[in-house]
Amino acid sequence: MKVVLIVLDSVGIGIAPDQKDYDDVGAATLPHIGAAAGGLKLPTLQKLGLGNIPAVCPQPLAIPGVDPSPSPLASFGAMQPVSQGKDTITGHWEIGGLELNPGFALFPHNFPSFPKELTDEFERRTGRGILGNKAASGTAIIDELGPEHIRTGKWIVYTSADSVFQLCAHEEVIPIAEQYRGCEIARELCDPFRVGRVIARPFIGKPGAFTRTENRRDYAFNPSEPTILERLHDAGKCVLAVGKIEDIFAHRGMTESNHTGNNHTSQKQVEDYFARAGDAFIFANFIDFDMNFGHRRDPHGYAAALMQTDEWLAGFLPRMTPGDVLILTADHGNDPTFRGNDHTREVVPLIVYRPGRPAQNLGLRHGYFDIAQSLAALFGISPIPRGVSFA
Repeated sequence: MKVVLIVLDSVGIGIAPDQKDYDDVGAATLPHIGAAAGGLKLPTLQKLGLGNIPAVCPQPLAIPGVDPSPSPLASFGAMQPVSQGKDTITGHWEIGGLELNPGFALFPHNFPSFPKELTDEFERRTGRGILGNKAASGTAIIDELGPEHIRTGKWIVYTSADSVFQLCAHEEVIPIAEQYRGCEIARELCDPFRVGRVIARPFIGKPGAFTRTENRRDYAFNPSEPTILERLHDAGKCVLAVGKIEDIFAHRGMTESNHTGNNHTSQKQVEDYFARAGDAFIFANFIDFDMNFGHRRDPHGYAAALMQTDEWLAGFLPRMTPGDVLILTADHGNDPTFRGNDHTREVVPLIVYRPGRPAQNLGLRHGYFDIAQSLAALFGISPIPRGVSFA
């Protein structure tokens, strides 16, 4: 048996009841992208039951272009987050079986965002000063401070609405190895403050034409208890990670991983693992939706990426045999039609495809960790502390 879990990064499906707590009232990623694009063409996902999901959401919003299927091929539902936060780590860890309450530390948006004792020690240990120290868009702060960074060799440091310490540098000014070492230092210093992620954000180019590279790395806070990855790995199961999964879970509980940098290479790696692995759990993150289109508020680019993934799924599904399982979900929303450029608090889709098995309405699940509980059931290991299995 192969179980493939794909997180469509930021592909939220509708309004969460607690959006007011996050200043996100009205955000709904898929419905609003569909409206902005004049309707989405996602025939494979529609056949699987994507259009059936809005009916089970707390506040149903149809996905323009994706109608309900009268006979969906997959079981379908929606998942409501219970952890405090709407960032990558929080969403993925909840999928992995954890609950974060209270959530990670957040920082002020205005200068100075980070505590002086943190930045002073970071400068001392890395031997370089810092620029920024505020909340910003990653592309905007490169344009703003990139020229000064090139002149001075200082780090660009910034945060966002998430619990992040982001470290940005030109690859010809601060070599990649030194950037990663800087992140390791920052990770150590950020642990007492409960910062969710330290992120390396390398870039290249000249003033007016800077471009971020795919050498991004995430350095996660260590989970306080075993996730489903560790539980499966400790039980002797093969756990294969694709994309930034290895960083999100602090490189714990994996048999093998490949840190792919975009949807295309992640899809190829899923195919490779699926072809050569025996019984295995394959856990992948498709990053482009969030990184390239959600944060950059590009609904048309987001729609095109969704259609590309739909086409890929059309070719992947026939590779599956009875006994295999494909789970599609998301970690949070990132409505590109919403104000700002941050993640949005939303319910997320749940699609569970098992060739030859009848589809079921899985309803609204309270907690992403139902996926982890289901994985425990599918692989025959002991139940995890929270969640209800849909397997």
